[in-house]
Amino acid sequence: MSADSKRLFNRDFHTGIDTFYIYNSDNDTFTLQKEQRVDDLLDVNKSAFNDAGTRWGDMARVASIPISLFHDLEQKGITKDEKAFKAWLNDPDNRFFRTRPGVV
Repeated sequence: MSADSKRLFNRDFHTGIDTFYIYNSDNDTFTLQKEQRVDDLLDVNKSAFNDAGTRWGDMARVASIPISLFHDLEQKGITKDEKAFKAWLNDPDNRFFRTRPGVV
């Protein structure tokens, strides 16, 4: 059984990304693990969603997505495919990232 040691290595307050240094004494290796705090972003999204009117216009903000998730979507090609990105934004599982109601 490994005796892993996890310590905060870096905290980026701008992005909310924490980097942890994890040491595994069994095989004398380490791993850097990144975690992004999104609670504040989700709270802002919820407030914006609740305050949003029903009018849509050009350049209306419809979502706010954490940078780490956006990079993941980008790697999967979703952000480059308008139809796929709209489907992702309209998926009820992703509703916490929406800042206004309606269908994109």
